[in-house]
Amino acid sequence: MAGGLINDENMGDVWPVVHPGRAADEYGSASISPPGPFEVRSFQTIVLTYTVGRFGLDDSGSIKIVQRFPNDGGRLQVDDPTAMNFVSARASKYCRLTVVPERNGHQRPWERSLRIIVGGGSLHQGDTITVTFGDRSGSSPGLQLQTFCESAHEFRVLADPCATGHFIPLPDRPHVAIVAGKPERWKAILPTHGKPGASFALGLKAEDLWGNPSHQAGRALRLEADGTVQGLPGRIDFPAGERSLRIDGLVACSEGVVRIRVLDADGILLTASNPLVVRIDGATGFWGDLHGQSGETVGVNPIEEYFAFGRDLAFLDIMSHQANDFQITNAFWQRINTLTSELDDPGRFVAFPGYEWSGNTPMGGDHNVFFRKAGETIRRSSHALLVDRSDLDNDANTTTELFESLKNEDCVLYAHVGGRPADIARDDGGTLRTAVEVHSDWGTFEWIMKDSFARGYRLGLVCNSDGHKGRPGASYPGASQFGARGGLTCFLADTLSRDGIFEALRRRHHYGTTGCRMFLDVRVSLPTGGRRFDTDPRYGQSGSQEVNHAVMGDIVQTTDGTCRLNVEVAAHAPILRVDVLNGPDVVDSVRGYSKSELGDRIRVTFHGAEYRGRGRQTTWKGEARFDGAGIERFQRINAWNHDRLLAQHDDNTVAFDVLTTGNFIGFDAWLSNAAGDLTIGTDHAGGRFRLADIGIDETVVEAGGLERQIRIARLPDICRQDHLKHAFDLALKPTGDNPIWIRVTTEDGYNAWSSPIYLFRGDA
Repeated sequence: MAGGLINDENMGDVWPVVHPGRAADEYGSASISPPGPFEVRSFQTIVLTYTVGRFGLDDSGSIKIVQRFPNDGGRLQVDDPTAMNFVSARASKYCRLTVVPERNGHQRPWERSLRIIVGGGSLHQGDTITVTFGDRSGSSPGLQLQTFCESAHEFRVLADPCATGHFIPLPDRPHVAIVAGKPERWKAILPTHGKPGASFALGLKAEDLWGNPSHQAGRALRLEADGTVQGLPGRIDFPAGERSLRIDGLVACSEGVVRIRVLDADGILLTASNPLVVRIDGATGFWGDLHGQSGETVGVNPIEEYFAFGRDLAFLDIMSHQANDFQITNAFWQRINTLTSELDDPGRFVAFPGYEWSGNTPMGGDHNVFFRKAGETIRRSSHALLVDRSDLDNDANTTTELFESLKNEDCVLYAHVGGRPADIARDDGGTLRTAVEVHSDWGTFEWIMKDSFARGYRLGLVCNSDGHKGRPGASYPGASQFGARGGLTCFLADTLSRDGIFEALRRRHHYGTTGCRMFLDVRVSLPTGGRRFDTDPRYGQSGSQEVNHAVMGDIVQTTDGTCRLNVEVAAHAPILRVDVLNGPDVVDSVRGYSKSELGDRIRVTFHGAEYRGRGRQTTWKGEARFDGAGIERFQRINAWNHDRLLAQHDDNTVAFDVLTTGNFIGFDAWLSNAAGDLTIGTDHAGGRFRLADIGIDETVVEAGGLERQIRIARLPDICRQDHLKHAFDLALKPTGDNPIWIRVTTEDGYNAWSSPIYLFRGDA
């Protein structure tokens, strides 16, 4: 099988069980030219030729050319031969061909479809239909390709030779290779938690505009470090043709914060790394993205490429694979277990077998299942896309059944908000469900953490990608329905091993970010101490210890009415704000700047979603106009989709047509005179605001929907604080839980959240 093509026995798709003849090759053949490679988002002309098989192609018979769901390339059109993405078809003998682009014209995962219907005649064996994607004969610029790399992007051909409505896939699998573009930005990635004398690695790569590691980045580089780092070369050559470089064996000699700068050969700064905080008595943190899919289900590229990207190009320490269960064939479940066992390398890389239990929301909604070891039984939500029904009795159709079937298994579960948002109120997962996922490519969902508090659960907080575009650990949304960059989780564990990470999972010793690698240290000190429980005592007998402090994820009983929260944050960018929450409520905050530092810089951001379900995308279309003030400088924030409008229109106007899915997007405008008015008009909310009234506290405009808002604030012209330590004195509620957690916001639009510390003063 050609490299990059998915093994058919691992594919979770279903084709008709009846067909006219003996084998699929009787219904024709297909070929494609040229095969590439093509750069992402480039314009191309690709010609696919279908040759009719022995049954012919009857009048009103048709073929379909289908592509996978993640494809965010140009929408095919047949109406304007001068416009992009024009597609044409011609037959080798006379007949009418009706060409119909179908956005959801076939079944998952082949949802993109082009249907070509024969009329006014029929085609015989050996006749051909030639389909030109990006036909330039009428001055079209061509077919715009997708934003992400794919080693074998298929144009799969299905035939309905007898006009029955049943489409049979041909054995030929025409495909092209799609590769990264030229480098646009460099990335230098360090661990965030270290100890003096301990070895660590630096990861280097250059990404193209859409976030793909580029193979066109070969050049000489200079490296400089804050502090003394043994083993760091002053000069290196980034290899031509390679997409990443890992420098192992580095050692920080003393406590402090290490940042490494990457410069070109002339000394011009290309990028700086995230911070590595080195402490003698500090925790050890390992970074993971435990939630994503490959091409065997509803992603792209084979599972082997999925893991290779996360480990070698995103520099992850921990991964899992989370295919939709109703698409996981038994052969693919075996492959998941075998491959994660082969890749698992304690001290270097941890891989867990697992799957996404994908029940509909009324049945409990999406949950991620992670096993400590291989060989466990998969308990699917259904067999919706599986022909083999021999293990149907193993299914768990509701979360009630799922929790019951897994109660004696060595596994943990996350609640996920994806196409089928988890309904955590439906069932209490007990000790099995350890966390909720508050951020992924689907958006940001603080509301599920707050739902957890309302139910009295004591769950941790994670962020992952649920990436479908083959980029775990560095998952950008591209130009599709996904509106956010994928998240990451930092696990605070003694060892990088399955046992060590599972201990962190079960103790909720982890925090999440919207994709950056930020250092967080969150600790509570208790005046007279308390009792920390090894497991949630509500679910039975638990070991416990007397303590005078607690870290994120701990469950502690105390008689104290107050606590001191000590927070340290070190980020890759200036810190705007650290919010402290007790349950759903913000109880204190600290900023990385003071009121006296405010300048003539106005930030406008759009937040929220339509509702909790699959169609949560909110479009913000309109403009922001500064009357009496000119825009001297303009900067986009969280604007990952480069095809959507968010730009300075003239000297005092910003135009936008952007998407949020629970996350936020916006802009900064540095003004020549911040004394006029700001008028914002969108399809959801707006208003006119005196610039003189916009200060350090945000002006918030409610816009309906789910936590949908416009926020306006004034910032310093330059922010500088990227390392912050602060102590908060907090009052504790006398009854119920006090879930103490923080939310960090950086200047460039990233968030981080700690798992809560659960303090309670009464009974468990």
